Amino acid sequence: MVTATTPQPATYMADASIARFSVAQYQRMIESGALTDEDKVELLEHYVVLKMPRNTPHDGTLLRVAKRLGRLLPPGWDLRNQSAIVLSDSQPEPDLAVVREDPHDYTTRHPSPADTGLVIEISDTSLTRDRVDKARIYARGNVVCYWIVNLDDRRVEVHTRPSGPCDSPAYASVVHYASGDSVPLVLDGTPVATVPVADLLP
Repeated sequence: MVTATTPQPATYMADASIARFSVAQYQRMIESGALTDEDKVELLEHYVVLKMPRNTPHDGTLLRVAKRLGRLLPPGWDLRNQSAIVLSDSQPEPDLAVVREDPHDYTTRHPSPADTGLVIEISDTSLTRDRVDKARIYARGNVVCYWIVNLDDRRVEVHTRPSGPCDSPAYASVVHYASGDSVPLVLDGTPVATVPVADLLP
C-alpha cells in the first residue's frame, strides 16, 4: 500500500470554439431525444465527451466487482451500474456507484454527491482519463470516495478527502492497494467491510 499524487491536465479537447452545455441543457437534450442510448457520451466539465469503449476484461471485472460489493453493502445503500450521477458541471456515468436508497429508486432524479458514498471506475484503456479527468471532476463535485480498479497494474487506487470547488480540484489522499492488500469499504465515514484486492481483479 503506497500513497500517490494525481496529475491535473485535461486529456480531452477544451477548445473555446467547441460548444459547452450546462447540466440542465444536457438533460434536456436527453429528454428531447437529441441524445439517445446509442450516443455513447457523458457530460464532463460542460463538454459532451465520447465514453471510452469497453472490452471483455473491463466488463467481466465490472460484473465481478459488483457481485463482491453487492454482498457487503449495509441496509440503506444501493449499487448502481453505469448510471448517471449529477454534479455541478458534469453528468458522468461511473462504472459503479454506491448510493443511498431513494424512496422513488431514482426514477425522478439522478443521485447527487450527497447521495453518493463511493464511485468506481474499471480502468485499462481509460486509465489516464480516470486518473486525471474523472479524479478532478469527482473531487470538484465533493464525491467523498473514488476507486479506480486498475487492471493494467493490478491494484485498486483509492481517492479520498476531495477538495471541492477550487482552482485545482483534487483528492488530498490517494492510496494504492496491491493484490495482497484489502481495501476498506467506508460509507458515511464508517468502515463497513474490507475487500481483498485479489477478489476484485480477474
